[in-house]
Amino acid sequence: MLYHGDCISGIENQLIEKTIDVVVTSPPYNIGVRYNRYNDSLPRSEYLRFLSDVGTGVKKVLSDKGSFFINVGSKPSDPWIPLDVANVMRKHFILQNVIVWIKSIAIPKSDIGSYPTITSDIAVGHFKPLVSDRFLNDCSEFIFHFTKQGNVKLDKLSIGVPYQDKTNIGRWIRATHDLRDRGNTWFIPYETIWDKEQRPHPSTFPTKLPEMCIKLHGIKNCKVVLDPFIGIGSTALASLRLGISCIGFDIDKRYLEISKERIQRFRSA
Repeated sequence: MLYHGDCISGIENQLIEKTIDVVVTSPPYNIGVRYNRYNDSLPRSEYLRFLSDVGTGVKKVLSDKGSFFINVGSKPSDPWIPLDVANVMRKHFILQNVIVWIKSIAIPKSDIGSYPTITSDIAVGHFKPLVSDRFLNDCSEFIFHFTKQGNVKLDKLSIGVPYQDKTNIGRWIRATHDLRDRGNTWFIPYETIWDKEQRPHPSTFPTKLPEMCIKLHGIKNCKVVLDPFIGIGSTALASLRLGISCIGFDIDKRYLEISKERIQRFRSA
């Protein structure tokens, strides 16, 4: 179910308390991105008050054992943005996990180890050209995992990493399977986009990101997902792929139209 309108009033008027199992969202970062209907250059205090109000609404509708995943990035000249957002959520939630979304990574062959199929250095993702002699380009963003009490049990094996060398499983006394904990660094590259028409929203995460968040929380413990900033529907698509209902809000009718088109294409495939 997708709603056109402000998520704060929408959550207050459209949703029932403690009926949402997982929230996955990426709010505007307040770094001057050009949206159709939103001013992404608010004074920092006003921006943080806005997100605090969103947090108030999310806390009201999130189940007691629910998970709230919020993806926040920054810009090289202002790295405090995600940390400020996490801090403002402290009065509403417990920060249970901090995940780093790796968008691009370069690994020299000498650091990889002995793998016959790897014959050279690896560089995966979208690296930006040199634009500053002071700041490093951002190749990662934060995903903050908030819960109400900090004690939500997770399904870590649902996104587990297979052992490449299974001979060392015996070192781990508690290992009863061939999957390891993925940990808190997730490499999720963007899909290659050749023109702006293929990316009608200026700032959106890959569908795999909300899919991994939902899986980590536990599909069997999730019936309804909420994205207060649904944009072009990546969270909705991830939810549908997992057989879970999704509720989303956005103030931009055009983005909602694109969301519905993407959902329709998925259902028709």
